[in-house]
Amino acid sequence: MDYDGLAYKVEPMQVSDSQEVMAIERLSFPTPWPMGAYRYEIRHNPRAYYFVVRPQEEGAAQCEEPRRGLLARFRSTDQRRPIVGYGGFWCSAREAHISTIAVHPRLRRRGIGQLILIAMIEKARSLGADHITLEVRASNLVAQSLYRKYGFQVVGRRRGYYSDSNEDAVVMAAQDIDRPPYSTHLQELRSRLMERLKDDMKQGDGYEELGQESRSGEKIGG
Repeated sequence: MDYDGLAYKVEPMQVSDSQEVMAIERLSFPTPWPMGAYRYEIRHNPRAYYFVVRPQEEGAAQCEEPRRGLLARFRSTDQRRPIVGYGGFWCSAREAHISTIAVHPRLRRRGIGQLILIAMIEKARSLGADHITLEVRASNLVAQSLYRKYGFQVVGRRRGYYSDSNEDAVVMAAQDIDRPPYSTHLQELRSRLMERLKDDMKQGDGYEELGQESRSGEKIGG
């Protein structure tokens, strides 16, 4: 994906990113993964692919004052560009499964979640996956709507899946992601998002995004 002219860029997650990822994790989920889970996934799970989103310095400089102020506060405590979102999936044979996706609460509704989602779908396609699945809370209608936009359809339901609330999980899947009809649809969505981001990031306007993060799969070790 070409991130030229955008305020943010998706990069592979590193072990050294785990502390920043956990800060967002704790703000986003009632029962967060332990930090060791991410370190294990990155170091020892050959089927795991995790990503983070950071501001690009040249892109961040174009943001309006309220947004610059938040990013400046991040940078004041860390010389590196701050992580503002992350996501990951597992890939086995021709199936990819999104395990987690989250955006810092202060920076939601700005397209960051969609950037992560597109990056994961494109990576899954490059690995030879022909379909991609996920679980999302039954109450998270905003996320479900966004996933439908990206070709996911409801294929099942897991009763009492989320241990913190005994809430059901809706199972969703996007099929034939390796074929032209889907790739054409994804390209159109990507182009549309890029244009909106280039405009919205400069103007400081928000738009519909993952209003609430969604988590697939149970947490490792907890």
